[in-house]
Amino acid sequence: MKTEVAQKMIDNIYQDLADGDQLTLAFQGGEPTLAGLSYFKLITTLVSEQSKTVSVQYAIQTNGILINENWCQFLKSHNFLVGLSIDGHPMYHDLNRIDTKGRGTFYKVIRTKQLFDRFEIEYNVLCVLTNQLAKEAQKVFQFIQEQDIHYIQFIPCLDDLEVTEVNHNALTPKAFAGFYKELLAYWLKELRQGHYISIKLFDDILNLLVKKQVTACGMLGNCQIQYVIEADGSVYPCDFYVLDAYRMGYIQDETLRELFSKDIRRQFLCERTTLPSTCDDCPFLNMCRGGCKRMKDTVYVDEADFCGYASLLHDFIPKIEEVLALV
Repeated sequence: MKTEVAQKMIDNIYQDLADGDQLTLAFQGGEPTLAGLSYFKLITTLVSEQSKTVSVQYAIQTNGILINENWCQFLKSHNFLVGLSIDGHPMYHDLNRIDTKGRGTFYKVIRTKQLFDRFEIEYNVLCVLTNQLAKEAQKVFQFIQEQDIHYIQFIPCLDDLEVTEVNHNALTPKAFAGFYKELLAYWLKELRQGHYISIKLFDDILNLLVKKQVTACGMLGNCQIQYVIEADGSVYPCDFYVLDAYRMGYIQDETLRELFSKDIRRQFLCERTTLPSTCDDCPFLNMCRGGCKRMKDTVYVDEADFCGYASLLHDFIPKIEEVLALV
């Protein structure tokens, strides 16, 4: 992002804020650290120059390859929450996450994790859940234990929006259910030993059913505006739909409030996919409503009318009282 765009972006974001408000700026890519440490220093400087008293939280999602002590000092000084991409098992990680010479990066990323531990940087692990990795729940949980990971989120590997050929990496509802149901058993065993590991989906379900809080976008079948801002200043409602058809405008030209008033925002929020008929009799319909529309083919109902999410909930919900008694 050019300096003049970054300056205008921060100015326009702050136009809609008041003293006492909270703002989260999250950086992801591609790989955001490729923008260079100077870019992030620019953003934090621009924020510090604003006159309004706003509580600002920073977050970054990174593959960890470029992280060194200089990065860690900066991240720590600005209290960044870091998402570190590690795909759960050395073999599966190194299948897809390679360096410029074609070498696997698993152990490089583990060294970065160790740096975060040394600098006491708050981080969680993000693991892309492919169809292949979903068969290895035991190995994934062993990895979590061995690396002493306290927070982990599994992101379903998605197919392209307009599929032309089969992608064998893309998660399926059956693979999703099989992985999480097996993971649930290991997670409960660990919990009974007094060790709580935050697995994002399990936390989200507990938050929804126990605390009545929605902590994941799309969990109730409706979308939210995420304000995804690209390097040229173009703004989109969701990082799954950074497409020309969904471009709301440009942050250097308009404030977030003005962008929110656009017709494309209404179109995006009001888009609905027709639910499969199998949803009509589902006991979880009111707490799902078809879920996130982008994940419908990986998490929810497949061509055989099997719903991965419903299958997981059938196993998970009866365990909630035990979970609450243990935490």
